[in-house]
Amino acid sequence: MAEKKKKEEAKDSKPKAENKKLNSIIDEIAELSVLELSELVEALEDKFGVEAVAAAPVAAAGGNGGNGAEAEEKSEYDVVLTSAGDKKINVIKALRTVKPDLGLKEAKDLTENVPAEVLKGAKKEQAEDAKKKLEEAGASVELK
Repeated sequence: MAEKKKKEEAKDSKPKAENKKLNSIIDEIAELSVLELSELVEALEDKFGVEAVAAAPVAAAGGNGGNGAEAEEKSEYDVVLTSAGDKKINVIKALRTVKPDLGLKEAKDLTENVPAEVLKGAKKEQAEDAKKKLEEAGASVELK
C-alpha cells in the first residue's frame, strides 16, 4: 500500500528538469517497478562501462556531529604498544628511553601485557618520535 502511495506521489510531483526530453525520461522512470529499475541500472552499466556505487551517508563523514572540529588536527595523542615483536629486550630499552620514569620491571610488564598505553596525551612530535623509536626496536605501535 505504501508503494502505491509513493508511485502516486511521484506521478503528481512535477519533474525538476527544464528540458522536456528529460522530463519525459523522468516520468518514464517513475513508472518502472523496482525490478525494472534494477534491469535499467544493469543495462546502463553495460552500455557505458561503469558501475553504480551507493553514496556514503553524509553523517558518516563527520563522526563528531559535523561541527568541523575533525578538520582540525589532533593536538594530543596516545601511544599504544600493540605488539613487542621478537626483540623484547630492544623494545624494553626503547620504552625506557621514551618513558624514562619506567623501571626495568614496568617496561617488561608493558611488553608482555599488550595492548599497553605507553604515553597518554602526548604532543604530536613526541608521539611520533616515540612511535619511531619503538618501531625501530621491533615493536608495533599505534597512535590514537
